Amino acid sequence: MTLKNLTVDQDRLWDSLMEMAKIGPGVAGGNCRLALTDFDREGRDLFVRWCQEAGCSITVDKMGNIFARRPGTDPSLAPVTTGSHLDTQPTGGKFDGVFGVLAGLEVIRTLNDHAIETTAPIEVSVWTNEEGSRFAPAMISSGVFAGVFDLDYGHSRSDVDGKTIGEELDRIGYLGDQTPGEHPIRAFFEAHIEQGPILEAEEKTIGVVTGAQGQRWFEVTLTGSESHAGTTPMNRRKDALVAASRLVTAINEIALAHPPHAVTTVGMMQVSPNSRNTIPGSVFLTVDLRHPDDETLSKMEAELREACAAICDPAGITAEIEDIWYSPPIAFNPDCVAAVRKAADVAGFGNMDIISGAGHDACYISRVAPTAMIFVPCEDGISHNESESATPGDLAAGCNVLLHAMLERASA
Repeated sequence: MTLKNLTVDQDRLWDSLMEMAKIGPGVAGGNCRLALTDFDREGRDLFVRWCQEAGCSITVDKMGNIFARRPGTDPSLAPVTTGSHLDTQPTGGKFDGVFGVLAGLEVIRTLNDHAIETTAPIEVSVWTNEEGSRFAPAMISSGVFAGVFDLDYGHSRSDVDGKTIGEELDRIGYLGDQTPGEHPIRAFFEAHIEQGPILEAEEKTIGVVTGAQGQRWFEVTLTGSESHAGTTPMNRRKDALVAASRLVTAINEIALAHPPHAVTTVGMMQVSPNSRNTIPGSVFLTVDLRHPDDETLSKMEAELREACAAICDPAGITAEIEDIWYSPPIAFNPDCVAAVRKAADVAGFGNMDIISGAGHDACYISRVAPTAMIFVPCEDGISHNESESATPGDLAAGCNVLLHAMLERASA
C-alpha cells in the first residue's frame, strides 16, 4: 500500500464513537457528559487507556488538557497535533467534539496498523471544558494554553453550585503537572462535524475551514421592582421580565440587520423571584453575538447597548451589561488549510471552503501554532441536541483527510 492509498478503518472509528457514547448517556439518544463530572472522568479514562494500548505516552497539564503522543523518528521536533473535546452539552450529541478526539486516535491506530513512521511525533489532545455549559467561558482550557487567560483565572471558574475547575480537576484526578502552553505544537488540526446545514445543502463531504467567526458573550442583569401581581397598576410597574422580553426581540433584530453572517442568541434566562403572582423584579440573561467581520461585530455590540438603554431607561429599569468573553475572527494558517484541501482533493471528496460559525479549541490554538480545521456534514445541521447525527462514511472521510493532512505536516 502506498501512503496515497492509506485509509482509516471506518468500522473501528464508528465502534469507538459508539463505545464512548455509552458514557454519560442522555435521555433521548445523545449524551450528557458535562465537563469534570464523573462521566467526564470515565470518558477521559477510556481515551487514555485506548491511547496507551496504541503505544502512546500521556501528558496532562494543570488545566486537565490531555496529550497522547506517538513518537516520531526525530524526537527534537514538536508534534503534529489533532484533537478536540470530550465534554458535551447537557442535551448533547454523540459527535460534537468527540469525533475530533477519536478521529485522532484512529489516525494513530492506522499508522500502527501499517507500521508507518513519521518524522515528527503525532499527538492527540483532549481540551477541558470546551463547551462552557458547566463552567463559563467556553474553551477555557485551550484559552489558558494559548495565554488568553491565566491559570488562576482558569482554575477559579465555578459552576452554579460554586465548584471550581481547579477543585473538580483535582477531584477526578486530572490536575496535571505540566504548565499549560509549555507544550510546543508543530501544527494543529481539528476535525469536527459542521454543526450547520451548509455542507449537506451543497452536497459536499468535506468543509475546508479557512477561519472562524468572531464572538462576543455578555451577561445582562435587568433590575426593576418586585410587586404584587394583582394590586399594582400596569402604569406603575417596573417589570424586569417585560423589559427582558423586549430586549430579546431587539437582539434578534440586530442579527437580521446584518445579513447574511450575523447571528445573535439569548440562550439563558433566570427570572426572580420566579413566582406566578409577583411581578418579576430581576432578570438575568446571556447574549451571544457572532460575525466574521470584527468591525461589524463591534457595531452589533454598540447596537445591543443602545437597545438596552432605549428599552430600560423609560421603564425605570436598571441595566448592567457585563462583557465576559471576546474571541476575534480567526484566519487559519494557509499552509495547514492547503494541506486539508489537498488531502480532500487527492481522496476525491467533494469539498468547499467554509467559515466556522461556532467557536472551537482550534481558534485559540491558532494563536500559538499553525492551525486548520476539517468539517464533515451532520444531518439537518443539528448539533447541541441529542438528535445530532452523522454517517459513518462522512466521519471516515473526514478522518482520512485528517490522516493525510497530518502526514504531510509531520514530514521533515
